[in-house]
Order: sequence, then C-alpha cells, then structure tokens
Amino acid sequence: MLDAADLPDDIAALKAMLIAAQAREVRKDDRIERLEKLVAAFKQAAFGRKSEKADPDQFDLALEDLETAIAAIHAEDQADSPLGKPQPKPRAVNRGSLPAHLPRVEEIIEPESLICACGGGLHCIGEDVSERLDVIPVQFRVIVTRRPKYACRSCTDGVAQAAAPARLIHAGLPTEATIAHVLVSKYADHLPLYRQAQIMSRQGVDLDRSTLADWVGLAAFELRPVFDALIADLKRSTKLFMDETRAPVLDPGSRKTKTGYF
Repeated sequence: MLDAADLPDDIAALKAMLIAAQAREVRKDDRIERLEKLVAAFKQAAFGRKSEKADPDQFDLALEDLETAIAAIHAEDQADSPLGKPQPKPRAVNRGSLPAHLPRVEEIIEPESLICACGGGLHCIGEDVSERLDVIPVQFRVIVTRRPKYACRSCTDGVAQAAAPARLIHAGLPTEATIAHVLVSKYADHLPLYRQAQIMSRQGVDLDRSTLADWVGLAAFELRPVFDALIADLKRSTKLFMDETRAPVLDPGSRKTKTGYF
C-alpha cells in the first residue's frame, strides 16, 4: 500500500497510476470470474446428475489448484486495498464446527495494563472467544522396555524376571501402533512405502523401503484370519456386487503390464 509521500506530485503521473490500477483491478476481477466458472464446471461434472459417469477423485487436484489460485488473488486484493477502503465480503465457505472431542488448549491474552487512565481498576465485563484448528506433527518416540533381574542374597535358587511382552515382530523395531500407522498410510491414504520412508527420514528415522515392506507382509499374515472371516461373511450373502474398475498392473519378469481389477 502506497503512502501519500510515495505519490508523485505531477497530475499526469497520478492519472497514469490511477488508470493502471483500475486496469489491474479489471484483470483481477476477470481472472477471478474465469476461475470461479471453472470451479463451478468441475463441481457440476463431478457431483451433478451425470456424476456417475466420472470418478469425482479425478477432479480433486484440478479443483484444489483452481481454488488455491482464487484464494491467492483474494489475498493479493486484500493486501493492496487501502485501509480506508471497505473490504470485500468474504466468500461463503462452510468450514463447519470443530469437533468437541478434540482437546482444547486455552490462551488468555490480557491487556497490557488493568489500570484505567483515570486511575481506577478495570473489571472484566465479557470476552471474545475464537477457535482455530492446530496440529501437532507426527512425532516418533522410542519405547524403552526394562526387565529388571532379581536374585536372593540368602540362596542361589535362581533369578526372577518378568517375561518379555509379546510382539507382532519378534525382536523387531516397530510397535503395533507403528505398523498400524504404516498400513493405514499405505492402504487408506494411498501413501507408498518409499514416501513413508522419506517422511520418516526427515525426523532422523532412516528405514529402508524394503523394511517397511517386511512389516506390511508380516502384518498381512497376522490379519489373515480377519480376511478369511470377511470372505466367509460375504459368501453367506444372497447377492454380491463387484467393482470391475480396471488398472494396469506391473507383470514382473515380462517388462509389461497386465490388466488388474480393483
């Protein structure tokens, strides 16, 4: 935002600046209008009457880019607006309410002084409360298990020690929670193992992708009874519906792909 001291004294120069600013506003409005029309078209294609003909997920990336561009233009417009100029009405966005089960960390911001200019004390007559969504990044930790050994000083009957707790992977590094995190990230969030390894390495946890693959394979073996129970339950149904969406799958050894089905 320009101050009065930054403006030229020449009237012609002022007129030129005003014309250029108006032209920028027009171009900015045109860009916003075009982007909003594209967003509307994508949403209609994804969620309209004929949405069953297209996978809504394929529109997500384009919608994200378009909506990000619109937000950037609005932020630029707000930053360039003079303090005295009324701000444009914010877009109506359904942000929803923050879940009640999330922990609340309250911070109270008091005035610099609780003494009035007249010398009297200030009393609280109300407050403004706002909530923002915060996140604590994934934090890896090390579970250290100690099993003390005890022996009797009066005899030599042996050593007493608690049994080691059962582990999903015998003598392995991960806890069950770590393995569950890897499985959910891979199959629910579609995060490949090599990317998970990269994420872990940013926190100093250097694991090879093949190590994560071993964890997934061992967990799959342990989950086999659950899989068998689900299959048995499906086979008891009177009707089954199949998703025959096709996808190319690597065919090891042939250097080609074969048709797979979801």
